[in-house]
Amino acid sequence: MTTRDEEQIVAAAFECALRRITFDNIAPLYVVTPQTKETVKFKRIVASITEIGLVEPIVVTRDRQDPTQYTLLDGHLRLEVLKDQGATDTPCIISTDDEAFTYNKRISRLATIQEHKMILRALTLGASEERLAKALNVNIKTLQEKRRLLDGICPEAADLLKDKQVALTGFRILKKMKPMRQIEAAQLMVTMNKYTVNYAQSLLAGTPESQLVSGATPKKVKGISREQLDLMERESANLEREVRLVEDSYGADHLDLVLARGYVTRLVSNERITKYLALHNEEFLPEFEKITEREAFAS
Repeated sequence: MTTRDEEQIVAAAFECALRRITFDNIAPLYVVTPQTKETVKFKRIVASITEIGLVEPIVVTRDRQDPTQYTLLDGHLRLEVLKDQGATDTPCIISTDDEAFTYNKRISRLATIQEHKMILRALTLGASEERLAKALNVNIKTLQEKRRLLDGICPEAADLLKDKQVALTGFRILKKMKPMRQIEAAQLMVTMNKYTVNYAQSLLAGTPESQLVSGATPKKVKGISREQLDLMERESANLEREVRLVEDSYGADHLDLVLARGYVTRLVSNERITKYLALHNEEFLPEFEKITEREAFAS
């Protein structure tokens, strides 16, 4: 049976109910500058709140000295938009943790494919393209491209990138590849944790013409011959295979290293063993100490 001492209580990360709080009682962590208000991100939030209201409440935590006062953890731009629109209070989520960094780790930002599905869902429910474009602060052409995001993307590649932040241009580049190459490119993006347009373009440059869709001839690079491009393609293919081999064994290798470092650390912390090594194998002791230092640094 489990004793009371063995029971573990898991604290809730947030209070259960939303609370409407006046802005005078909320202290932001930083000031939103006029330059920030000129950014695309801020204007998109303005458009969204203007068109459909506040979707995601801001997050605050209670001041430890005065429970009637709050510190703003997440939603500085949303708060500033509401102030500019003349609001004086707003519903808030109250976090029981006062660390903004810790809270941000709990946030799952909307990925590109998730936004695509959200747009499709909204259109299915009867929302017009014009209203959606206003809410997202984009033009109709961009909205239509977001709606057609997965046209030409094979399901396997889409599944690999379903929760990743990939730019629209990145998907345009993937559409130039045949399905098998799309899957390989998506796997490499996930393995390398790189979803930039430049990385997608490098994958396209290393793709043989036989793996490109009709009409997607790779861009010619001045000063590079066809033979050099073929060599780059072969080297790219070799690198991809090596990356996958490393990925397959990374978990086991890392575990072995952690265990080995832990064992060496215990050896070096034993005074009798240290003295013995100093007397009989003094060349090993500095190397063992280096491993111990790396272990301490990694912790």
